[in-house]
Amino acid sequence: MKTVSPISDAEMARRWQLARTVMSELGLDALVMQAREDWMGGYVRWFTDVPAMNGYPRSVIFWADRPMTVVEMGAFGTDRSLTHDAVHRGVDRILGTPSFVSIHYTVEYDSALVVQALSEGGARRVGLLAPGALPHSLVAGIAAWGFEAVDATDALDLVKAPKSPEEQELIRLTAALQDAVFAEVCDAMRPGVTDRQIMAVAEAAGRRLGSDQGIHLGLSARLGEASRFHGRHLQQREMAQGDHLSILIEVNGPGGIYLEIARTMVLGAADDHLLQAFAHVKAAQDHVLGLLLPGADPAAVALAHDGFMQARDLPAETRLFAHGQGSEMVERPLIRQDETLPLAEGMLMAVHPGYDDGRVFAVICDNYLIGPNGPGECLHRTEKKIFEL
Repeated sequence: MKTVSPISDAEMARRWQLARTVMSELGLDALVMQAREDWMGGYVRWFTDVPAMNGYPRSVIFWADRPMTVVEMGAFGTDRSLTHDAVHRGVDRILGTPSFVSIHYTVEYDSALVVQALSEGGARRVGLLAPGALPHSLVAGIAAWGFEAVDATDALDLVKAPKSPEEQELIRLTAALQDAVFAEVCDAMRPGVTDRQIMAVAEAAGRRLGSDQGIHLGLSARLGEASRFHGRHLQQREMAQGDHLSILIEVNGPGGIYLEIARTMVLGAADDHLLQAFAHVKAAQDHVLGLLLPGADPAAVALAHDGFMQARDLPAETRLFAHGQGSEMVERPLIRQDETLPLAEGMLMAVHPGYDDGRVFAVICDNYLIGPNGPGECLHRTEKKIFEL
């Protein structure tokens, strides 16, 4: 497996040091994490620079005092020792088993190997990352073996969310990649093409430019009907003159870091209702950006956004309209009432207020890095407008 623009050794060492500082504060011998896919399996990617993919579990034990142990898809009895492996950096042991989440009786195989490795490594106090998303068999197995398990997620998220200078450079490259993908989408739109063909152009452009995972959502509609975000299984409609399409391009780029951009395009001229709706969400985005300051409370920002919308006779948000990104498509902090992680300098934020009135799905989406005085320039250079093609 070869990653696209892999994270440097220095950046990997920085991450490991941050994690070990957290572990020291919590008195942990090991951290345990698992992912099954690349979109929201960012702990595994962040620690190893190798993603989980295709639903196959990839478990990582990050030790306080030695290289990592990985449990992944493989033959029964796989137990490989590694030394300075170019792909599996920071890993000195890989255990393997042929397990599948679709075959219920195999799910415990990975868990048994993780517990075995923890026992052989002499772990006593173990930190779990996102324990609610770990398999029941793994959490139950750790408890049954007598390890003291604690939730280390909040402490790790606190140091993972702010991006390093290297990560920030990769973020800017990914924003430029997404701008280029959107430009190719605009060039491809014409009467007679289907939504699926448009999304295929977007996917091919992203892969060619350096993306390896992500989603492209959108379903075209006539003006006066909402163009909503839908997946590939529904993207069969053929576009005609006067139709419009709202598209979300949410793909990763160099280093596996995710950003997202959304815009609306019309084959012809936009009507006044669509133009006004876009003006509303652009103003809402500008308002939110003025609140994303270091130290800000996400719940207070969400409340202020709802007030802004309702003062203009627009609906309060019931979805997630702004959130962190990075190794995961969605990561903390979330801008909503239940988030406890305050904003901090260096965080990467996606900001996408919107609403659906039945006639239009009004949407805008861009990414920003929080600086010492709030968000800097928009990372995307694509103009903020309705694109009339």
